[in-house]
Amino acid sequence: MKSLFKVTLLATTMAVALSAPAFAAPAAAAKEAAAPAASNAAFKNDDQKSAYALGASLGRYMENSLKEQEKLGITLDKNQLIAGVQDAFADKSKLSDQEIEQTLQAFEARVKASAQAKMEKDAKENADKGKAFRDTFAKEKGVKTSSTGLMYKIDKAGTGEAPTDSDTVVVNYKGTLIDGKEFDNSYTRGEPLSFRLDGVIPGWTEGLKNLKKGGKIKLVIPPELAYGKTGVPGIPANSTLVFDVELLDIKPAPKADAKPEAAPEADAAKSK
Repeated sequence: MKSLFKVTLLATTMAVALSAPAFAAPAAAAKEAAAPAASNAAFKNDDQKSAYALGASLGRYMENSLKEQEKLGITLDKNQLIAGVQDAFADKSKLSDQEIEQTLQAFEARVKASAQAKMEKDAKENADKGKAFRDTFAKEKGVKTSSTGLMYKIDKAGTGEAPTDSDTVVVNYKGTLIDGKEFDNSYTRGEPLSFRLDGVIPGWTEGLKNLKKGGKIKLVIPPELAYGKTGVPGIPANSTLVFDVELLDIKPAPKADAKPEAAPEADAAKSK
């Protein structure tokens, strides 16, 4: 049976090789581009250079992995990691295939448990900080709180009719976390967003009904009306979200209950 460590190492190396640019630091890439001759001089042929590139990519990948694991409270010995790679290539592993498999399975379970514990801890902290932020915001002049917990402050009411669930709205907006970290901004993209009002998070659906065309509003949305306990990339679990929204246009949905005109033949038949 092949060594599990060797198989794992090969798979990791190949994966890193196929995505090596993702691990290249911009500064390092710029330096290499500026002096390609100097780097090429360190290798006798392309095979040597390719082998080194694989090793460098693997090293960067593992370094990033070690840093991520440290965030979970797991600190691996880098020297032992390197020794394991060297021993595997020399076919002198200090662990049997069975021991390697058992150790890696236990390590995977430990990482998952630590990640789950950290996620739960972060989610609770986010919930507590979000509540404190909302309690402070509620005291500002002009702020209203709905029965669902949505908080909003209308800066400009706009004119005309408010949108309904089935309407399509066109908006410009900026979204931030409570610490001011921006996660989305249509202004910087240079393009407003258009969507059906009932097709977004509940906080938006409810909040924009308080606005009319041309209006501006600040929404402070509790996690229950946003992305809840799971979150999404860029928005951690239990995050309270802050949006500054400008309602540019409202496009009413077509009336599905409109009755078609009767055909002339049908009218003639009825008159007889």
